[in-house]
Amino acid sequence: MKTPFISSALGIILLAFGGIILLPAAVAVIDHDYRSTTPFLIASCTSFAFGLICRWHGRFCRNFDTMRRTEGLLIVTLTWIVAAAIGAIPYVFFGLNPLDAYFEAVSGFTTTGATILIDFSLYPKSFFFWRSLSQWLGGMGIIVLFVAILPQFGVAGRKIFFAEAPGPTEEKITPRIAHTAKALWLIYLLLTLLEIVCLTAAGMPLFDAVCNSFSTMAAGGFSPHPQSIMGYQSSAITWIVTIFMFLSGANFALQYKLFLRGKSRPLFTNDEFQFYLGIVVVSSLFLSIILYSLQGGTAANSIRDGLFQIVSIITTTGFSSVDFALWTVAAQTTLFAMMYVGACAGSAGGGIKVVRILFAFKFLKREIDQIVHPRAILPIKIDRVTVQDDVQRQMLSFLLFYICLMIGSGLVVTMIEQDALIGFVGTAATIGNIGPGFGEIGPMGTFGNLHPLTKAIFILDMIVGRLELIPFLAMLCPEFWTFSRNDQR
Repeated sequence: MKTPFISSALGIILLAFGGIILLPAAVAVIDHDYRSTTPFLIASCTSFAFGLICRWHGRFCRNFDTMRRTEGLLIVTLTWIVAAAIGAIPYVFFGLNPLDAYFEAVSGFTTTGATILIDFSLYPKSFFFWRSLSQWLGGMGIIVLFVAILPQFGVAGRKIFFAEAPGPTEEKITPRIAHTAKALWLIYLLLTLLEIVCLTAAGMPLFDAVCNSFSTMAAGGFSPHPQSIMGYQSSAITWIVTIFMFLSGANFALQYKLFLRGKSRPLFTNDEFQFYLGIVVVSSLFLSIILYSLQGGTAANSIRDGLFQIVSIITTTGFSSVDFALWTVAAQTTLFAMMYVGACAGSAGGGIKVVRILFAFKFLKREIDQIVHPRAILPIKIDRVTVQDDVQRQMLSFLLFYICLMIGSGLVVTMIEQDALIGFVGTAATIGNIGPGFGEIGPMGTFGNLHPLTKAIFILDMIVGRLELIPFLAMLCPEFWTFSRNDQR
């Protein structure tokens, strides 16, 4: 790897990131809370300073056309780690210790939504705006944003674009990757604005509507209200958020084709979307029946809360319309199963992804059929296209490593916390970027009382889960860490 590429690319991103951090300072000024501008100004200056240092170290490199895939992976990983560190600076000024501040920042940028906050009344509006804005930036992807707005990356934008969202396939909706990034951010922005309008019309205060819309479309789950969506006590708001959470978990490229190009066929003939819709409908109906029969609620509330929580968990948003930590074991088990599904590829949601679950079912079916017909050639097809062997190996490897990381992290945290519920549910919630779990870390709970080592493990889980394991696994290879400043290639 060539260090000038890595250092200079990171520097460009940090310089742009420094400007974005000024937005919460503007919110503080509008709110006449001038003291709260200082943390964000310091964070912005820090980002600018480190960006200039990185640019200088990288000899102000501007041509990244020969960037390798390994360099793209490292740039993406460093961007998330460093951006979260700089994003944690305001939290430190607002009274959080450095570890908790970094946990909250990572939870925001990875759109996990697991919080260490206990008393929301201690913090100003700019604080909550930054939490939601960080999720909105992370939802579509920090790198995707900068590929869209920074012309310096050019051809290399493809490598870091797909390094940030290393799904099973590389889907473009325009010939040039920069145009694809802009198209994705356009539909993302328009849906966010539409949700703000809808929530405001339903009676939610404008500031809360902005913050909740940022978190909804990012599939993040941070809310300025300590009781999440439940705190607004409005069925209309609950249904609006449900609809936009569902959209945040669907492929944005397909939504771009539907809403901006008027092409509905690509979405409704997509195998992954059909499977996603089927899981939501069936599991919501099942959960609603459980809630109605065992929890004693009305039919309307059972349907509303059942659908809301299924969509919230499967899209990895993590909002709550009720305190589901108080539900029966059957209801909680249904939600727990959704933690192992995740949203669609190309969406803001995290988790394993629906397309990989769909592939796993098709793979198992093919293996069973192969036992009966050992000589038959039975290709696995998704969207009527045969899944190539290298893509099959990638998805199987992902599923295997995901399970191994889940078990390993869960066991270690269980030993630290002496609580298997925190160990395995907390691990599932952080690797899947879901946020709340059950019990102490439930929707009305906090991760703030956990052991510092547990928080550190969960921080790693959130980052690895957001980057979908690929950069993490690549870094386990010794050959990955071969650096050169003078490699001419």
